[in-house]
Amino acid sequence: MSRIDESKEFIPVRIAVLTVSDTRSLAEDRSGDTLVARLEAAGHTLADRKIVQDERDVIADQLREWCASDAVDVIISTGGTGLTGRDVTVEAHRDVYEKEIEAFGTVFTMVSMQKIGTSAVQSRATGGVALGTYLFALPGSTGACKDAWDEILKWQLDYRHKPCNFVEIMPRLDEHMRRK
Repeated sequence: MSRIDESKEFIPVRIAVLTVSDTRSLAEDRSGDTLVARLEAAGHTLADRKIVQDERDVIADQLREWCASDAVDVIISTGGTGLTGRDVTVEAHRDVYEKEIEAFGTVFTMVSMQKIGTSAVQSRATGGVALGTYLFALPGSTGACKDAWDEILKWQLDYRHKPCNFVEIMPRLDEHMRRK
């Protein structure tokens, strides 16, 4: 259940979208388009958008570059979360994470079960934090991107969402790296 506290002001976040694919171009990237349309409709800012191939080091390098940037608060990747040999997005994300948000994958599976039944077990959606930046890896289908945004991210990336949300703790994500 999602609850918005209308007495609070909405705080837009800067979101980078990364599509992982060996075959798609920007013109054919329907999943990336879906995420961009939804994040902008919600009032957030598209910080950057890229497509990279299913190569673990290439994916991890792009994630690290965005995590190190002051212009990016959240990274959402789409594609490469399946079970085939070329699906290495989850491993690349975990190479970058300082902390994994284990419940993100669990909640995504619960949402997916309502839509696609037991086929949801084939997804390895994941979330984590690195250098004060949130990272989320979603499957490459437009349906999965819609579900993840509409049912989870739309709410958790809204500062007004009660009882808690990702945005309100953003300033504290990197507190362990600050001097005491």
